[in-house]
Amino acid sequence: MAQRLPAHATYADLLALPQHVVGEIVFGMLHSRPRPRPMHARVASRLGVRIGGPFDHDGPGGWVLLDEPELHLGPHVVVPDLSGWRRERMPEIPIDKAYFEVPPDWCCEVLSKGTEALDRGDKKRIYEAFMVEHLWLVDVEQQTVEIHVLHGSAYRLTQTVRGGGAYVLPPFEGLVLALGDLWAR
Repeated sequence: MAQRLPAHATYADLLALPQHVVGEIVFGMLHSRPRPRPMHARVASRLGVRIGGPFDHDGPGGWVLLDEPELHLGPHVVVPDLSGWRRERMPEIPIDKAYFEVPPDWCCEVLSKGTEALDRGDKKRIYEAFMVEHLWLVDVEQQTVEIHVLHGSAYRLTQTVRGGGAYVLPPFEGLVLALGDLWAR
């Protein structure tokens, strides 16, 4: 749910939200919503575990992967469900701030009825503008993963995978992702 404020929303407005609320500032407007529903959280968590194991821990490695990082991208404050940075772009996690100013190389948004328009619209435009190379849009109800890859200054939908099959999805080549595991209740 978006709250209209008389002027551009500030970080103080974001900090004033209750702790159980996720807040973002997108094109000057404060957007707030309750914590994700259980299946949304489950899919995001499973996806993070599946990718994080081989790419952030043991395996090909080379990535820093985080759940719900707060990203400060210019005037925008966004909180994707998952994000990843190649280690050469972020060799160490900053410890002096509660947020990240280096745009990630990969973002994943798990769509819900309340966030889909924002995720597909303004947040996608922000990720494009800040050169986030890969964007995944995951639809729990439709059981799909859309893969968007930056070409020049705009995303191109390169692949949509559905159902329970097993796929290798960029930028995580070398990992076979069994989608059926994500949707399991």
